Amino acid sequence: MSEKLANLLFPNIEKTPSDYEECFPGRDLPKGAKVTRLGPSPTGFMHLGNLYGAFVDERLAHQSNGVFYLRIEDTDDKRYVEGAVDTIIKSLDYFGIHFDEGATKDGDVGKYGSYTQSERKEIYQTYAKELVRNGFAYPCFLTEDEINKIRAEQESQKLTPGIYGDFAPSRNLSYEEVEEKIKAGKPWVLRLASSGDCSQRTDIVRKIRVNDAIRGRLEMPENYHDVVILKTTGIPTYHFAHVIDDHLMRTTHVVRGAEWLPSLPIHVELFEKLGFEMPIYCHTAQLMKLDEEGNRRKLSKRNDPELSLDFYRKKGYHPAAVREYLLTILNSNFEEWRIEHPDSNYENFEFTTEKMSNSGALFDLDKLNNISKDVLLGIPAAELYDFLKNWAGEFRPELLDIFEDEEYFCSFVDLGRDDKKPRKDLVYGEQIIEFMSCYFDILHDKMPKDSLPEEASGDAELILNKYLETYNHSDDQSQWFDKIREIATALGYAAKPKDFKKHPEDYKGHVGHVSTVIRIALLGRATSPDIWSIQQIMGEEMVRGRIKKYISEL
Repeated sequence: MSEKLANLLFPNIEKTPSDYEECFPGRDLPKGAKVTRLGPSPTGFMHLGNLYGAFVDERLAHQSNGVFYLRIEDTDDKRYVEGAVDTIIKSLDYFGIHFDEGATKDGDVGKYGSYTQSERKEIYQTYAKELVRNGFAYPCFLTEDEINKIRAEQESQKLTPGIYGDFAPSRNLSYEEVEEKIKAGKPWVLRLASSGDCSQRTDIVRKIRVNDAIRGRLEMPENYHDVVILKTTGIPTYHFAHVIDDHLMRTTHVVRGAEWLPSLPIHVELFEKLGFEMPIYCHTAQLMKLDEEGNRRKLSKRNDPELSLDFYRKKGYHPAAVREYLLTILNSNFEEWRIEHPDSNYENFEFTTEKMSNSGALFDLDKLNNISKDVLLGIPAAELYDFLKNWAGEFRPELLDIFEDEEYFCSFVDLGRDDKKPRKDLVYGEQIIEFMSCYFDILHDKMPKDSLPEEASGDAELILNKYLETYNHSDDQSQWFDKIREIATALGYAAKPKDFKKHPEDYKGHVGHVSTVIRIALLGRATSPDIWSIQQIMGEEMVRGRIKKYISEL
């Protein structure tokens, strides 16, 4: 019956699994090389979890001289969004995630395609036909109403919902009954004929045992559900498609989220019934964050904008900073390694799945920002200039005027970066432009200005006029500050802050209050990198012009 049934269900499928085994042979790779894949759904939304998993895939493959490929898992046509594939590729490329083969915006690259599941229908049906031929799958004609009635009965008996055992009437249909229904045009799905024990007796439940590369040895109840493997359209479910694709594309390691753990027994049974060697599964921990009460919760699309990869691109986070941060939450020993190898490329770090958390990876935006400061400190100003200019061109085109003079821009980027205790003022694109806005007239005029220090606000005009009188752009830093100190003491301010602190009744304030007046007049800010260095970059004309303008507005 099985052979007749297979031909009845799939009359147009002439190829056999052997044909595809020959078409997609084992890969010729070095010993120990890993083959990994990213298989996103083309929904148009790329999130941090995608990048998190992709980074694991990329590291496992590339540090073992293996292959990392992109597969588009679009069997759920209801979730398909036009242009989503380009979004996937563009988003991951921004963060330095590059594929060796797979789907691209210009077509497939590699010998194991098509890398788009919707184009592999005949392959899936060939293996489905083989399952039917071996008695491991059957057509199910249950309607939605009948399935609802089954579910209601199971609920009333407090049984696990699903199609299995006595609740799978189509499994026992004769060939003639199936033929009659098909000739009558009744729609059907193909279900796995599970060999699991569906008695639901806890004392005899059989277990599967799987060695997960992150979680170690897993032991779970075997599958006993007759799950759908082909829909009425002939398109496979994820369960069925990924098993066949991972086998034919010779995937060695499957990295996916912990939400897939409950499905693992189904996949184990499918691999067994198809006669495939199972890849090594790596079930990553969910990305978590602390709520306002300090409790961990899962990052959500609705409540957490930082879940979307667009958040980081639009903000202007440098991809090197994001990668560096992800490694700190991916491998528990990375931060220690980084301390020992401060100037080494992250690719020299030996990434291992054994060092990954299996209980929940805590995402901390503040920590990302701190790491970003360190990463950007090590990137040359010219490289940062190019990155920021490209970012502004895509997300903030109204800012492009400030990139006209590369030397001027880079001089401000480098301010204080070579000091004994280097300044770490730069975090991400939006913050950098806001921080540097005071150096560019077109932005400076629009930014809010800090208030003058109370101790010196009454003398502001006098301080600034005297500053202009004595200002000499060719003064070195020592000469320049000596003049500020002279202005301060002449107006009744202490030459040193400690003098004012000891005897506040003898002074209006101290030299720091006087220099803050100058800083605010020049930059609009009470704090900044070294003001003398800033003036040297700005040039005398801009320095005098800004202070005169500020005086006129007092």
